[in-house]
Parts: sequence; structure tokens; C-alpha cells
Amino acid sequence: MKYLLLIYGNEQAMLAASKETTGQILAAYGAYSEAVKKAGIYLGSNRLRPTNSASTVRVADGKTQVLDGPYAETKEQLGGYYMIEVPDLDAALAWAARCPAASHGTVEVRPVWEM
Repeated sequence: MKYLLLIYGNEQAMLAASKETTGQILAAYGAYSEAVKKAGIYLGSNRLRPTNSASTVRVADGKTQVLDGPYAETKEQLGGYYMIEVPDLDAALAWAARCPAASHGTVEVRPVWEM
């Protein structure tokens, strides 16, 4: 089954991190990415640009509204994702726990409802 591991963290803290800390975090994600690929469960992943580059689109009463930035104010922002294919939720949860974000943010595990 396919699962999306949604990575949430404090965007401002990441942007303010030292080069050394940023390097360590990126190295941890690199190692995690290699482990996921080596396990044969990797379907895709990407890091997202900061929320100040986001746009939110809503259609109400037939009129399109476009807002700059995220719609909701939150303590953690969506910063990236991994798409994996594993046998079941337990396996997806185990891989989410290994993700570097699990130790400094949150990893939301969502099954993909294929259409």
C-alpha cells in the first residue's frame, strides 16, 4: 500500500539554524533517503520551499480567491514528503519513526487513496 509521509517542522527555526546544524540535518535526510531507496519502498520525495512562497486558492460563490502564503497559522509547517510503498500501516509507521523529522518535528502518515 502507498503512504505519504508528510514532514512538519518549525520553518523559522530551520531557516535560522547555523550552517553546521543545517548540514547535519541535510546529511540525516540524505542517509534516510538512501535507506528508503535501498529498502525498495521509495516512490518519491521532495523538500518544499518556505511557506512565504506559497499561495492558497479558494473558490467561493464562483469567484476564485488567491491568498499569498499558507491559509492557517500553525506552529509547524509542511516542509516536505516521502511517498513509500509498504505492506501495511505498521511498516509505514516504522519508516516514519526513522525519518529525521520525527526527532525534531512531526511526521504525519497518510494512506494514499488511489483514484
